[in-house]
Amino acid sequence: MTPCLSSFKRILIQAVLASAMLLAGVAVAQDSARSSPDSKIRNIDGVAAVVNTGYVTRKEIDDRILALQKQGTKLPDPVVLRQTIMERLIIEKIQLQDAEQEGIVVSNKELDKIIGDIASKNKLSVAEFKQKVIASGSTFERYKEMLRDDIIISRFREREVEGKIKISDAEIDNYIADRTRAMTGGGAPRSAPAAPGSPEEIDVAQIFIPADSNAGAGAQADAKKKAEALLRDARGDVDFLQLGAMAAKDDPKIKFQELGYRTPDRLPQLFYEAIRNTGGGQVANSVVKSPAGYHVLKVLDRRALAAGAPQQAAPQEAASNAPQNIAITQTMSRHILLRNRPGLNDQDAERRLAGYRDQVRAKTADFGELAKKYSEDGSAANGGNLGWMSPGDLVPEFEQAMNRLQIGEVSNPVKSEFGWHLIQVLERRDAQLTVDKQKEFARAAIRERKFEQAYQDWIRQLRDTATVKIINIDDAASSPR
Repeated sequence: MTPCLSSFKRILIQAVLASAMLLAGVAVAQDSARSSPDSKIRNIDGVAAVVNTGYVTRKEIDDRILALQKQGTKLPDPVVLRQTIMERLIIEKIQLQDAEQEGIVVSNKELDKIIGDIASKNKLSVAEFKQKVIASGSTFERYKEMLRDDIIISRFREREVEGKIKISDAEIDNYIADRTRAMTGGGAPRSAPAAPGSPEEIDVAQIFIPADSNAGAGAQADAKKKAEALLRDARGDVDFLQLGAMAAKDDPKIKFQELGYRTPDRLPQLFYEAIRNTGGGQVANSVVKSPAGYHVLKVLDRRALAAGAPQQAAPQEAASNAPQNIAITQTMSRHILLRNRPGLNDQDAERRLAGYRDQVRAKTADFGELAKKYSEDGSAANGGNLGWMSPGDLVPEFEQAMNRLQIGEVSNPVKSEFGWHLIQVLERRDAQLTVDKQKEFARAAIRERKFEQAYQDWIRQLRDTATVKIINIDDAASSPR
């Protein structure tokens, strides 16, 4: 199973395992503190926030920061970083508490099996994997505890969010129709436009970059800069829905939302003023500022509200939008993957892959043999070969870099959510994207988009209904009170 494939379910599962691997690098010294007579006093002194009946300690925050530093990650301002980490820990505590109330558990036997699977994927025995965890600075028992928490949170999230997402056949057909027009260069609107002065409905999508009105000038400026950069990207040859989803994935604070068809009176007044004269398929001329932050808007469609107009256009529209096989270009490529992990920063990964690239270009090494030896992907045994891939099968960063290569050409190192890749294109061919394949892709893409929005709504609901008291997050655990 290759890490490049953009299947939502697989990404979710891998995210759990990856997060567990990242957490393995956290140094832990809490066990000894728990056993001492004055542990309660020290715990109270070290509490950063009380969360319902539990708490987040300042040491937990320090450990998370240390793990990020070990990865070589570029970190924000220390104050902002501590606040962000603490909020993440608060959400995790709430999820674990609620999951326990719902009876979601992971038995020791099941946990041992999962650890065995992780060790196998890393081509290690369980004993070797255990030694690697200990060598990273953690205890194996602590690692198991953190892994158990990750799995419980993932299952709770899957049940409460993903299991409740519904996707209609009409949504799938509309998504396919939009992609077909984009791939074939068509630009016709989906619906019959309203006559001048007639009632209409407008389908608007937004990318929202939060910036509270009380935030400092620097935070406001940063949010505005992000919004203007996204607006520039949206004006280019890019799918707005994918742009929004990627922005939300890169920065969880950014929200992407399709508002659906609404009459002007049901749109926020700020939004309607910004897109009043914007046609279907076009982006608003400028970023919209609201008290909550900055909004990048795109009008996906405008249609007549009059009862007769949609009915008259329906038969013709249905015929033109009916899913059908479309011609595509498939690519066969292979890659060498260095995964994101503690102890390997971006600079080192990029340097290593650049060395492999130079060897292949100088013909002093074979790409496939290097992949077998160094790639950290399931495709390594096959020389990194990913097989025939259609548009949309791979994560965007990988696919865009691959599409720029000629047959036989080797890329520069490419960064994706999975790590760093070196890519070589082996062959291309013309093929037909079947209706079933289009529906499979559409369902996965719609589910991922809906999941992002539903997940953020769920997190806000959990946070709003919890009892949280912030005590002290500004100091490190070792600092005196």
